[in-house]
Amino acid sequence: MLKVSRRIQIEESELSERFTRADGPGGQHVNRTESAVELRFDVASSPALPEEVRARLLARRDRRLTEAGVLVIQARRFRDQARNRDDARERLVEWLRQGLVVPKKRIPTRPTRGSKERRLSSKQRRGQIKRARGRPTLE
Repeated sequence: MLKVSRRIQIEESELSERFTRADGPGGQHVNRTESAVELRFDVASSPALPEEVRARLLARRDRRLTEAGVLVIQARRFRDQARNRDDARERLVEWLRQGLVVPKKRIPTRPTRGSKERRLSSKQRRGQIKRARGRPTLE
């Protein structure tokens, strides 16, 4: 059981793990052990997630999320499989917790009169600088 929050807990049966050979340091032993972990979690059809959390997670633009709504996390930071498994699960929990946060609704505002005047006067000043760059006229 993977605990995300008080009301969200993921069953082990919903997680799918695949082990592969990791690249990077490890000496001769690295070619024989499958220490990298690929953790898959089906966000789209998980019964553990409330509907509003699922919608927020699926709406995120995350390259680890497939079109079918499956999150794929690859962990190969450490040299042993157990630490990589823990790392992948921690990253999954952190990703799911980000979906729990409801984003603040933006309140549209209007620019103040002073900010409008400052913008227009700076535009006029810039225009005067540009006009002064031209060839001098014989007057």
